Amino acid sequence: MTLPAQQITPHALPDEAVTQALTGRNRGRARAARQGHRSAYWMVAPATLLLLLFLVVPVLLAFGLSFTNARLISPNPPRFVGGDNFVRAFTQDPTFLRSLVNTFIFAVVVVPVQSALALGMAVLVNRKLRGVTLFRIIYFIPVVTSIVVISVLWEFMYQRDGLINALLSRVSGGALEGADWLNDTRTALGAIIVLSIWQAVGFHMIIWLSGLQTIPEELYEAARMDGANGWQQFRSVTWPGLRSTMVFILVTITIQALGLFAQIDVMTQGGPLDTTTTLVYHAVQQGYRRQETGYGAAISLIFFVIVLVIALVQRWLTREKD
Repeated sequence: MTLPAQQITPHALPDEAVTQALTGRNRGRARAARQGHRSAYWMVAPATLLLLLFLVVPVLLAFGLSFTNARLISPNPPRFVGGDNFVRAFTQDPTFLRSLVNTFIFAVVVVPVQSALALGMAVLVNRKLRGVTLFRIIYFIPVVTSIVVISVLWEFMYQRDGLINALLSRVSGGALEGADWLNDTRTALGAIIVLSIWQAVGFHMIIWLSGLQTIPEELYEAARMDGANGWQQFRSVTWPGLRSTMVFILVTITIQALGLFAQIDVMTQGGPLDTTTTLVYHAVQQGYRRQETGYGAAISLIFFVIVLVIALVQRWLTREKD
């Protein structure tokens, strides 16, 4: 005898209730997840919009303009010229080639010197000594000060009758007279290098310091128990623990060094005889002050490719090796 369709077994009702409860709970979780995703999208939307407007769109616009003869103010519409701007940069513009050399010289000197000096300062201020907090504040003040203000002050210091030459004369008893630092082709770029390192070293000192403070003290205690001296502790404990910090600092210093502009614009305007002209300064000169927007965009695109390649090479050289 078969049971009616409406009649169910004693075990069916509890199982069905559990299934319905689980289904309802899963639907609630899915609804909550969708609401969370929508909230996340709304939160990142302003930043995404700003990145599109001020980063992606300008890059795409510069890429398009670099293949035209567009001018900033011209009654004639832009005309497509293909790769003529790039050929002009490497074959017909000696200032571009000089700016390329100056930029690489600046980066080759600044990147290792500034990173090493910042690391040494971080190791010093990481010790528990009197006056360490004051030392940190003093070396971080140039970082939060406008680079334009600092450039103006150093421009006065670099003058022939400025503070630096006065100090040299006083220390040497008048034997050294100093130089006209910013107007001498032999010293202009070096003077900019010294200023740039002094201004930014405090920022990277703080980054190194934050990395040092993540290294467990137990590792140093174990190294001391094994008889390791200070240099051995640095080589075996400190430096391996700073690997990720080192990668970040090298990339940031390199990008900042390649993008040198403010100091040049304020202090030397590329002189004397283009000995301090850089890629960014030359691009601004061509694109805005000489109103050759297409050619300036081409130089900017070359600069972007150079920075990208160097950053990728640095990342590959400093990668974790199995």
